[in-house]
Amino acid sequence: MIHFNKPPHTGNEEQYVLEAMKSPQISGDGAFGKRCQRWFEEQLVCRKALLTPSCTHALEMAAILIGIEPGDEVIMPSYTFVSTANAFALRGARIVFVDIRPDTMNIDETRIEAAITPQTKAIVPVHYAGVGCEMDEIMTLAEKYSLFVIEDAAQGMMSRYKGRPLGTIGHLGTYSFHETKNYTSGGEGGLLLINDGRFTERAEIIREKGTNRSQFFRGMVDKYSWVDIGSSYLPSELQAAYLWGQLEMAEAINGDRLASWLAYRDKLGPLAAAGVIELPVVPETCLHNAHMFYLKVKDLKERTALLAQCRQDEIGAVFHYVPLHSAPAGLKYGRFSGRDIYTTSQSERLIRLPLYYGMTEAEIDTVCEKITEWSGGNVTAHGANPQRSSNHETSGHRVPQVAVSGAAMRTFVREPDRSPQDVVPCDRLREN
Repeated sequence: MIHFNKPPHTGNEEQYVLEAMKSPQISGDGAFGKRCQRWFEEQLVCRKALLTPSCTHALEMAAILIGIEPGDEVIMPSYTFVSTANAFALRGARIVFVDIRPDTMNIDETRIEAAITPQTKAIVPVHYAGVGCEMDEIMTLAEKYSLFVIEDAAQGMMSRYKGRPLGTIGHLGTYSFHETKNYTSGGEGGLLLINDGRFTERAEIIREKGTNRSQFFRGMVDKYSWVDIGSSYLPSELQAAYLWGQLEMAEAINGDRLASWLAYRDKLGPLAAAGVIELPVVPETCLHNAHMFYLKVKDLKERTALLAQCRQDEIGAVFHYVPLHSAPAGLKYGRFSGRDIYTTSQSERLIRLPLYYGMTEAEIDTVCEKITEWSGGNVTAHGANPQRSSNHETSGHRVPQVAVSGAAMRTFVREPDRSPQDVVPCDRLREN
């Protein structure tokens, strides 16, 4: 069986978790928690990084920080995980869904302005598959209409947009360390990135159940008390210890996943060239993190058939989100702005292939061979069928149809006889 995902494991996690267990503080913000947060603040150059029990919790904190109240509207794509919407609906906001781009599956930045009303409070771009949204245009709109921007970068750690780490461009950003992500803090975990200094002090208070406990431990007050609303948004020190074992290997994990992503692209390239499938698109402005490798087939019928074949071949391929605007809660707490041109139709075509740290070349070969075999017996080339095109001309976009741009990617090499820990980046991931 080739599993869809295997949580990353570097070998140091056990040592650090045991060390945390034996320490006098395991409730959170201990030595490992502070070490992780300092790593993010230094690597991402953000004002503050706060570990949370999950990305959902980080989004909930963001909703509180920007003052979401009943009657407010929050703009986001419908093609996202439920937590993106839940965090704001919990505070009483009306969710306004906007169509996506068919090339990157990200929110269509050209359709956001039409969705803005006097009730709009925030825009929440979701960086799908670790590929950045068009943040310059989104931030320009936010400034024009005095809106907040919260980046849902759950899938975006180690990715960049125009040289800037995802999650550090909006007023606030969030990461996920769930077991399905590139890095995990032991199954669950998240991070709130604070890029606007107005939110730093209050974020610490909200995270500590509405108390100024953090200030007390820094000696800023002689006692701490309840000063604001909040909740328990502090992760265990054990989670932080596990995450530290991953952060030490961040570039090696990233390089290994990129090598697998590139192998998929190269081996499935002929099918894409023949018009049988479409492969992921990464705009030249983006440096991605190989969070996922997906392909698109003609329609829902083809996807159902291919997924059935993958199950038979013991390959853990899966589809992804069912658009939120079509869900019962989406109908109750939100509305769709404009027409759903791409959200539903593109979501029904997408299949995610197995991809994880340590995946072998043989496993990738097997997946690609089985897809190629299936396509020969079940599909014919669709050529330039406009319904399969991702040029996005209908919305005014002209994105180069390449899976990876030379300007957006670094090359990584994985030698056949090396373990994942030995993966070496041929060029440095981070840019000075």
